Amino acid sequence: MAAKSFDLVVIGAGPGGYVAAIRGAQLGMSVAIVEREHLGGICLNWGCIPTKAMLRSSEVFHLMHRAKEFGLKADNVSYDLDEVVKRSRKVAGQLSGGIGHLMKKNKVTVFMGEATIPAKGKVTVKTDKGTEELTGKNIILATGARARTLPGLEADGDLVWTYKHALQPKHMPKKLLVIGSGAIGIEFASFYNTLGADTTVVEVMDRVLPVEDAEISAFAKKAFEKQGMKIMQKAMVKQLDRGKGKVTAHIEVGGKVEKHEFDTVISAVGIVGNVENLGLEALGVKIDRTHVVRDEFCRTGVDGVYAIGDVAGAPWLAHKASHEGVMVADLIAGKHAHPVKPESIAGCTYCHPQVASVGYTEAKAKELGYQIKVGRFPFIGNGKAIALGEPEGMIKTIFDAKTGELLGAHMVGAEVTELIQGYVVGRALETTEEDLMNTVFPHPTLSEMMHESVLDAYGRVIHM
Repeated sequence: MAAKSFDLVVIGAGPGGYVAAIRGAQLGMSVAIVEREHLGGICLNWGCIPTKAMLRSSEVFHLMHRAKEFGLKADNVSYDLDEVVKRSRKVAGQLSGGIGHLMKKNKVTVFMGEATIPAKGKVTVKTDKGTEELTGKNIILATGARARTLPGLEADGDLVWTYKHALQPKHMPKKLLVIGSGAIGIEFASFYNTLGADTTVVEVMDRVLPVEDAEISAFAKKAFEKQGMKIMQKAMVKQLDRGKGKVTAHIEVGGKVEKHEFDTVISAVGIVGNVENLGLEALGVKIDRTHVVRDEFCRTGVDGVYAIGDVAGAPWLAHKASHEGVMVADLIAGKHAHPVKPESIAGCTYCHPQVASVGYTEAKAKELGYQIKVGRFPFIGNGKAIALGEPEGMIKTIFDAKTGELLGAHMVGAEVTELIQGYVVGRALETTEEDLMNTVFPHPTLSEMMHESVLDAYGRVIHM
């Protein structure tokens, strides 16, 4: 059978891959995309989208318990976990089907199967119907990543779960251990804790949400503990003893090993890139700690082979992958491509309270030698936050004292994942403190706190 020829072959149909394919088609290329499981990848089917659907259910459940605060009555409030899960799967399924429609609309040829790269410019796809041979002038690796497994902490789907098990739980945990307090771990901890699980979070670093600004992490920790979570920092799960319906966790903290019993464990200790069985090493693509090595333009060093998204390393964010997909397609087409700057990519965590940030933390800015000005504004000083019944939170901004450049912005509180984009745009436009101060923010909105935080950095705060 003759090989099918394309200008661009994309391996992986997650948020990086399918966006790259669409952009390539928009630029006049003939494009093929290969996916071994579901269009939309982990993000759409098993990550970003279904978790947010489940977290929305827990948020509504939490608000229903607060009905009296708003002059409402809601008695005997309860939940149906099966229906919560069913809704999240329906949302994921709807969006996955939408990706299929987008592929057809943009005339992208879809191959469902396992891809390997036997030689430069060639891709072999093993499908249910046989083997397809493709040739591509350019190949984009967008194979994503999967949950990291540590020896002795392997998931079994019964007592010990990965994120996939946590999205389709066989039971509602009564006493839950979450290993790892990054975005994945803390979101599941927040979801199950809100539904009533006695939740403990173990973090090996010195604070929860360790990539965030220390002040924001500390604020979030207090909020989690107020909700009943137990947080163990500078702690490590050394061993899990699995019994009938229970797990005994050996947790090392403060130089001593404590034993705690749980009925469910969620392991969220990071991710590893999907680099196996693709033929990358033979092709000359370099791999470093399960991730593809590439330059700022996502070039692997092998002519015509690019790597985008999670398979290429941190930050492991869908929006980074999508932007890289567009950039690489533009680069291939000979257009002016803008490399992605990691420090200008927002990170969002959808726990309760939400956490969002962009740019440098206060500690990082100081480490880089900047003289800084720092502004803060609490939610309790904002009229809209009080009206919403969400007075707990804060917004923190960091500026270069010499130039007024916005170096970083960090938030914790209601809807901050929607607010952060204002500062992302500001950084992209190289906004200074003067630009932000002279911007009129609408009233009454949560966004006014963004303005006040800037004013505070320069001693001009109004409502505090």
